[in-house]
Amino acid sequence: MEHDLSPASLSELRRPRPYPAVSVLTPTHRRRGPVDAQDRVRLRNAVAEARRQLESDPAVTRERRTDVTHQLDLALSEVDLSRAEDGLAIFAAPGEHQVWALARSVPERVVLSDTFLTRNLVSAHAAARPFWVLAVSADRVTLWSGGANRVVEHRDDVFPLTRRPENFDAERQERIGDMPSTYRDEDTRHFLREADAAMGRLLREQPRPLYVTGEPAALAVLDEAGGVVKEAVHAPHGGLAHGSPDAVWQAVQPIVADNERRSTDALSRELVTAKGRKAFAAGVDEVWQNAREGRVRLLVVEEDYRVTVRDTDGDHLVPAASGDLDAREDIVDEIVEQCLETGAEVRFVPDGTLGDAAGIAGVLRY
Repeated sequence: MEHDLSPASLSELRRPRPYPAVSVLTPTHRRRGPVDAQDRVRLRNAVAEARRQLESDPAVTRERRTDVTHQLDLALSEVDLSRAEDGLAIFAAPGEHQVWALARSVPERVVLSDTFLTRNLVSAHAAARPFWVLAVSADRVTLWSGGANRVVEHRDDVFPLTRRPENFDAERQERIGDMPSTYRDEDTRHFLREADAAMGRLLREQPRPLYVTGEPAALAVLDEAGGVVKEAVHAPHGGLAHGSPDAVWQAVQPIVADNERRSTDALSRELVTAKGRKAFAAGVDEVWQNAREGRVRLLVVEEDYRVTVRDTDGDHLVPAASGDLDAREDIVDEIVEQCLETGAEVRFVPDGTLGDAAGIAGVLRY
C-alpha cells in the first residue's frame, strides 16, 4: 500500500484513463495489530459493488470488464489492513491498479469515470502536514518522510547517501573517539555538503518543512555550508542516520509539535488580520463560493471537520443527511482540492481553533 503522495504521483493519478477508471473509497480503522472484522466486511462489500457496477454498465465491454475486475482483485490482494490508517483508496483501470492508505477518513464511495477520484487523497495528504527529516552522520545520510504521527524512510536515486568506504574508516574513528575532529576532515565536509545540495534539489520538487538531526558538529558543518539545511529546524541528536523509524520519530516529535503550535498561533493572528481587512470567509458555504472563484489565498480547516451538504442550483450549500442521493459527503475535501488547484496554501489545525468560523475559514486574495 502507498502512503506518501508526491506531486509526481498525484500528476500521474490525475491523468485521464480509458473508461472505466474505478475508484473505491472506504473508511478504515488505524491499527498495528489484529484487523478489525468490520474493515474486512466493508472493504469486501465496496469491491463487490464496484464489480456489480462494471457488470451492469453497458458502456464497459467484456474485455475491459475482465481486465479491470482482474486489477481490482490484484489490488484487493495487496491491501494490508494491519497497516490501515483512517481511510483506503483503491484505483483500478485497464492494465493498472493502485492502493493508497489515507491518514484521514473518507466517505464510502464507488465511482466509475475516465479519471480517478483524487480529492480525498489530496485532502488526506494536506491534513497529514508532511515534513522531511534529514538524519546526518559522517558516513551516512538518510531522509525520512514524516506526517500523521509517523516517519517512513524515503528512498530514491540519492538517499540514503552513503560515504565510500575508502574515504571513511568508521572503526578508526570509533577507536579515536574524537567525533568533532571527524567533521573537520575535508572529505567529511564535502560529503555533508553533497547531502545538503541533494536535499535542496528535492525541496524544489517537493517543498515541505525540513528538520535536520545529527551530532552538533555535523549540524555546524552544514550551517557553514549555507545551503537549505541552515534554514531548517535543527534537532541535535546523534545516531539517527543508522536509526529506526521509531527512534527518528521519538527524537523529532516534540520539536515538530512545538513548531506546529507556533504555526497555529501565527495562522490565528493572520485570520484576525484578514477579518479587519474584509478579506475573510468563514463557514463551508461562504468558503466554497470563494474557492470556486479562485479567491482563496489561504484555507484553514479544523482536522476533524466534515459536513454533508447539497447545493441549491449551484448557488448555496445547505446541510443534508448522509446517504441522500444528491448529497455531497466530501465537500470539505472538494474545497481543499479546489483551493490547491488555484494555488492557495492549505493548513489543517486542531479542532476548536477556528471558533465561530465553524470549522473552515479562508483568507481571500481580493
